[in-house]
Formats: sequence, C-alpha cells, structure tokens
Amino acid sequence: MQASIQVRPGADVQYLLRIGDTALILAQRISEWTGHAPVLEEDIALANMALDLIGQCRAVLTRAGELEGAGHDEDQLAFLREERDYRNATLAELPRGDFAATVVRNTLMATFFKQLWQRLADSSDAELAAIAGKAIKEARYHQQHAADWLVRLAGGTEESRRRVEKALAELWPYTAELFASDAVDEHAHATGLGPRWGDLREAWLAEMTLVLAEGGLALPAAVPFLSTGKTGVHSEHMGFILAELQQLQRAYPGGVW
Repeated sequence: MQASIQVRPGADVQYLLRIGDTALILAQRISEWTGHAPVLEEDIALANMALDLIGQCRAVLTRAGELEGAGHDEDQLAFLREERDYRNATLAELPRGDFAATVVRNTLMATFFKQLWQRLADSSDAELAAIAGKAIKEARYHQQHAADWLVRLAGGTEESRRRVEKALAELWPYTAELFASDAVDEHAHATGLGPRWGDLREAWLAEMTLVLAEGGLALPAAVPFLSTGKTGVHSEHMGFILAELQQLQRAYPGGVW
C-alpha cells in the first residue's frame, strides 16, 4: 500500500490547494452521474464537466507542487494525502443527492469558479494566470448549463420545484465557507497571487440573485454556520469519497492519469 505524502504548508501552496482540491472533489461527485443521468445528453454533459474540472485540478496541483518545491506532482497531491491535508470547500464533498441537488450545487460552484477564474487571469503568477485564461471559458459554460437547468426545474412540475427548493435550502448554508477569508487569502491578495475569496462574494451573490429570480426562487436567508473544509476539517462524507478516489493509486503505486 502506497504511503501518504506530507505537504509543506506555505500560504501560496495552500491557496492553490484550495482551488485544485475543490475542483478535484467536485469532479469526483459529478462523475458519479456517469451512466445514471436522467437523459443521455445530460449524462455526456456532466461527464464532460467533470473532465473539465479534473483538467483544472491537474494544472493547479502541478503548479502547487512546483511552488512547494518538494518534488510532488499532481498525481501524488491528488491521491496520496491524508484527509486533513485536503483543502477543498465542504460544499464540493457533500453527497451527490438527486438531480436537483446536483443542479443546484453545480450552479453555486460554477458561478463561484467563474468569478474566481476571472480574477485569477490577472494573477502575478504567470502560470496560474494562463490556467485561468482557459478555465474561465469552461466555467462560463458550466454556469450557464447548470443555471438553465435550475430555472427549468424550478418552473417545471410541483415535484421538480419542491426538490430544487429543498436542495437550495440544504446547500446554501455551505456557501458561506467559500467567502470566509483568512491569512491564506490575505497572503494571496498581498502578493498578487489571487483574490481574497471573500472579495468575490458580492459579484457571486449578484449573479445568483438573478438566476434564482428567473426561476421564481427566493434568496435563502443567511445562517450562523460556517463549514471548515478549506482548513482541512471536513464533513463525515470526505473519508468515503477519498477511499474511492485513492483506492487505485494506493493499491497500485505509480499509476498516472
């Protein structure tokens, strides 16, 4: 069995891990729909979105490994860390749920990534800026696709609307973590590496308000809850998703994407 690696906790590396890990774990969740989506076209669309996110993850984790300087490549960073060393937002690791839950989460996350990649295109790190230049095009498509489905389901049958409202109520509280800035964000802001995630909230909320309004949905109220996946303290679901994600690499060391 392949042993775990230890990652040096520099603020620049942690900032990139938050991006790469969130893309990785979200891709793993979306890929669970492969062969199970309600229609063939959506099966293909979700699989392609998962692949886009994996591509973004690979690029960002590769850069994180270069900045860390310990010789870790994207495969090692993706598959050989302990749970507490992953820095993804908790929203990405929550169970797949039904199709409405996936649509709502994809809308929330794609809107966030769209805002993030737009700002990262001006990063002081030329490699990260180049990654953002490609990723923003994918995020725009992901956001449009998911938002279209959200509006369609909200305006569909009583059952589809009920499921959308239920998913929105359950997932919305986890969005607060996306915009909780800390020392890692301050370092990225000060060095020009990237924006404080909290600085993205206003634009994100404006877009989400428009999408929800088009579906006749009310903006959920804020609650005093803050998840902590970005700091390595995850939900009970994280261990299960990592067991599936890491199994092949742990059992057969050296495998690559």
